[in-house]
Amino acid sequence: MLDAANYTPRLKAEYISKIRAAMKEEFGYKNDMQIPRLDKIVLNIGCGAEAVRDSKKAKSAQEDLTTIAGQKAMTTKAKKSIAGFRVREEMPLGAKVTLRGDRMYEFLDRLITVAMPRIRDFRGVSGKSFDGRGNYATGLKEHIVFPEINFDKIDEMWGMDIVICTTANTDAEAKALLKLFNMPFNS
Repeated sequence: MLDAANYTPRLKAEYISKIRAAMKEEFGYKNDMQIPRLDKIVLNIGCGAEAVRDSKKAKSAQEDLTTIAGQKAMTTKAKKSIAGFRVREEMPLGAKVTLRGDRMYEFLDRLITVAMPRIRDFRGVSGKSFDGRGNYATGLKEHIVFPEINFDKIDEMWGMDIVICTTANTDAEAKALLKLFNMPFNS
C-alpha cells in the first residue's frame, strides 16, 4: 500500500537526485539556490462562443479540468461586456487551475509520458514557445488525450493552454531543465 506521508512523485525524485546535478554541471552554478526549478503549471480552458450560447458549457469545462488536474478548477468570467460577442460582464467563459508542489510534478509526468504520446500525428512540441523569462507555453487541441477523461461522457472537445513557469532566468536554462524532464521538443 502507498504511504501518502512518504510518497514523492517520480519527476520530483528525479529532479532532486539527477536533474539538479546535471543543471549545476551544465551551467556552472555556484550555489544550489541558483539552480532553476519548476515553480507552477497553469492550465486553462477557454470555451468562447459555446459558453455564450450555453452557460452549461463553462461548467462542463470546469469539471473536465478538475478531473485532469486533480484539483478544483476555478471558473473564469468576463471582465467587461462586449455587445458584438454577446458577452455580459461576469459571464462564465472558461476554467483555469494553478498546480504547485507534488500535483505539479504528477501532472507534468502524466502530460509527458501519457498524454503527449496519445496526440494524433505528434512530432514533439515547439522549442520556441518560451517567453524570454524562462516560462514555457503550449497548447492541446483536444483535452481527451488525458486518460482521466471518459471519452463516452464528454459533450464537447476543448482546447487547452498549458503554461509551465520555472525559476530560470533565461530561455536556454528553462529549455535545458525541461529537456532533462524529457519534454519532447522537436527543435
